[in-house]
Amino acid sequence: MNQRQWLGFWLSMVLVASAHANDSTGFVGTGGVEYVHNPNISMQSEDLFISKKQIRVDYHFKNLTTRDITETILFPLPRVSSSRDSDFADTEGLIQSFQVRQNGQLLKPTTHVRAFLPDPNAMPDASAENSVIDVTTALKACGLSDQELMLPWTQNQDIDQISAKMMQCNNPKVRALLKSYDQGDEVYWEAQVVYSWQQTFKANAITRIKHQYRPLVGGSVALYPDEDEKTYCMDSSFKAGLRKAQAQHAPYSALSYILSTGANWAKPIADFKLTVEREAGELVSFCWDGKVQKISPTRFQMSKKNFKPKQDLNIIFVNTQFRFE
Repeated sequence: MNQRQWLGFWLSMVLVASAHANDSTGFVGTGGVEYVHNPNISMQSEDLFISKKQIRVDYHFKNLTTRDITETILFPLPRVSSSRDSDFADTEGLIQSFQVRQNGQLLKPTTHVRAFLPDPNAMPDASAENSVIDVTTALKACGLSDQELMLPWTQNQDIDQISAKMMQCNNPKVRALLKSYDQGDEVYWEAQVVYSWQQTFKANAITRIKHQYRPLVGGSVALYPDEDEKTYCMDSSFKAGLRKAQAQHAPYSALSYILSTGANWAKPIADFKLTVEREAGELVSFCWDGKVQKISPTRFQMSKKNFKPKQDLNIIFVNTQFRFE
């Protein structure tokens, strides 16, 4: 499989979590490394730490064979739109903070940028993946750079100039997708960043991969427990805490983490540990099938053996010290 083939394959497999609320800030979910299923490499352990300021993950992988195996590892970020509210999650902060280490050594992953235009013929109930068309190759052939296509993530360029370049593109597919626009209009597109690196797993040995970054955090100016209860598994204890603090409709922050990529490896994760940290003066809630242990005033920890994640993680942080005037 050549580079274009594997990148296209994984882009079609990306899972994107999103959340929206009235008067809300947008956010989308990020997750762990993705990997083509290989019966020869297992994830021995995953130590995952999540807070609003940082996500860090420490993986131990084991090569189950007597030969070295070199594979391409991917870390796909979600698609982000060029048109968004000014209070959207800090996408540039994630890019600037993203780090990968292999056995303690800092790596510099390759950055791939993909661009998507809305499909005007998509059905109203089409999934997010089926409502856009990948136009990366066409736009690059028309002279647009990776930096320009990354504007939805960086927000550090003139969108009118980039829109004008897109409108001047003579590629038939691009022209058909932009036929509803007039000259001078701001073009709407979505950009996705995918990090990749070549990883060698030594024969019958443990390889440690660690990455960390600033998460995409969103939220809302007011909580409505009846609407958000299912998403964040708000139990009776959490609701009682809201009532005690008179915070039933307090502002909140939220983030998503894609856990399900951990099921892509040869075996279930032998040892999985998750630590969630909240700030003082906050209540936190999320869905977890198992015991949740409070290990400090602000940290909660969970662990499982032979874990095969089937769903992703949505976490809500409610500010109980906010008071409406």
